[in-house]
Amino acid sequence: MLLVINSNNTNTVFGAFDYATGEKRASWRISTDPKRTADEYAVWLTHLMALQSMTLAQIEGVVVSNVVPQAMFNLRDFCRRYAKAEPVIVGEKGLKYGLEIRIDRPEEAGADRIANAVGARTRYTMPGVVVDLGTATTFDVLDAQGNYCGGTISPGINLAFEALYMGAAKLPRIEIRRPARTIGTSTVTAMQSGIFWGYVGLIEGIGTRIAEELGGTPTFIGTGGLISIIAEHTKLLAHVDPDLTLKGLVDIHRLNR
Repeated sequence: MLLVINSNNTNTVFGAFDYATGEKRASWRISTDPKRTADEYAVWLTHLMALQSMTLAQIEGVVVSNVVPQAMFNLRDFCRRYAKAEPVIVGEKGLKYGLEIRIDRPEEAGADRIANAVGARTRYTMPGVVVDLGTATTFDVLDAQGNYCGGTISPGINLAFEALYMGAAKLPRIEIRRPARTIGTSTVTAMQSGIFWGYVGLIEGIGTRIAEELGGTPTFIGTGGLISIIAEHTKLLAHVDPDLTLKGLVDIHRLNR
């Protein structure tokens, strides 16, 4: 079994994949906490794996994508002590990705964005654009050869809701959902409409500009924890692949194991 770990600012996802075929067997999500110890990861994961008739002893390799530097020590410690494997860590020197990172400072490329690019290049027609809706809303752009050439970063949907709540005395904390009508007739529905349709507009507006700069017709792929909320309300996305980041990590492990 290959254990895939994608540690982001809000959540950390652990995925179990068949070591030979790369087929997904299960995945589990936990809130990201830099103070969480290797022992805590082990106890939590052991119980969840048992529900799927799996054990830590079945792990043959581990690959990690992490964007929270303070969490890296405990994740690495977990891999060594409990998974009994030296992890492949995205972003470390000497790794192969099967593509070129063509940005001004390649070392600044986020591990999750590299994984998105690798996963998209392997599975979809290039040029391509990965739209990732998570803590941040990011666009990862690949050229016709499948090389990573940059993108955009915007605040995520949850951050936008939180900013409204924190910055305006009379606005409540509300649920993310599509309102029945664009014109809100209450504070809550007005906020929901502004954020929901605002992000649909953001995705379509930035996507259109990227397509114009790239030339041709890039393939747009949606991923991330919040993609299911938006995907069916825009025609921009040709594919929706919630596990794209994990799949990209599987590909990276294959290239480097």
